[in-house]
Amino acid sequence: MKKFECPDFVLGDKLTEEQFNFFDKYGVIIFRNFLNSETVQLFIQELNRIEKQWLDEGRDKVNGIPLKFGKDQDGNKMIQRMCFLSLYSKPLHEMLQDPRVQALVGLLYPYEGRISENEKDGLILNHYVRMPESNFTQMGWHTDSPRDLFLGQKIMPMLNVGLHLDDTPFENGGLRVLPGTHKQGILRLLFGKKYFIDNNPDRREIGFDLFAGDLTVHDGRIWHRAQQSPLYGEASRRRVMYVPIITGKYMPKDANSKTPFYHRFASKVQN
Repeated sequence: MKKFECPDFVLGDKLTEEQFNFFDKYGVIIFRNFLNSETVQLFIQELNRIEKQWLDEGRDKVNGIPLKFGKDQDGNKMIQRMCFLSLYSKPLHEMLQDPRVQALVGLLYPYEGRISENEKDGLILNHYVRMPESNFTQMGWHTDSPRDLFLGQKIMPMLNVGLHLDDTPFENGGLRVLPGTHKQGILRLLFGKKYFIDNNPDRREIGFDLFAGDLTVHDGRIWHRAQQSPLYGEASRRRVMYVPIITGKYMPKDANSKTPFYHRFASKVQN
């Protein structure tokens, strides 16, 4: 496992040829300082507001997608995985309309893509805090592709756009990927590792120094995981919002949507 030195790309309203080529080769790319510090704090405030509202309401799922709960460093109940957040926040909704975010759709070329605001799980938050009793401190190896099979569809190209709200140096865990595996064959995609169960480091994997305000994009077909922090409490906190860019049939979700099978399976193997 090693730290990957990614060029300091800046995301504009159009992608450059260098950015296209880099992503095509590695299946992952980092854009620095996508959000300024004031916007990061605004988004954190919005997330805290939504979390409090949902806890007060006793929600356990949104549009059929289960919420994942844990305890913070003070022993209070918290939501460690939230979904469809932009449907409950004007600033988060407006962020998805940002021309820079819309430009990322081009990475799906030659497919026609769209921001998945009300499909799949929408805009999610993964909130990792490591405590002795925590249930959500890491995520095992997986790709984002098999969910299409669970929905009775063929595997379609997709992207996952990550917005990082905390500084996460390489040594503190976080995103790990096997670069180039977005071009693997279907057998390696489905059976290359034990989905979510396998948390073991891989000699080929790379990690990153990520900072609050950075934006990452990874191809949904690439093998990736979230490395557990070696620290506990506040020092271990990592908040990352993800939204998919997808193609294929339009399949919006609402309050009457059923819980997909893969969510019930994932809840048993993530920790």
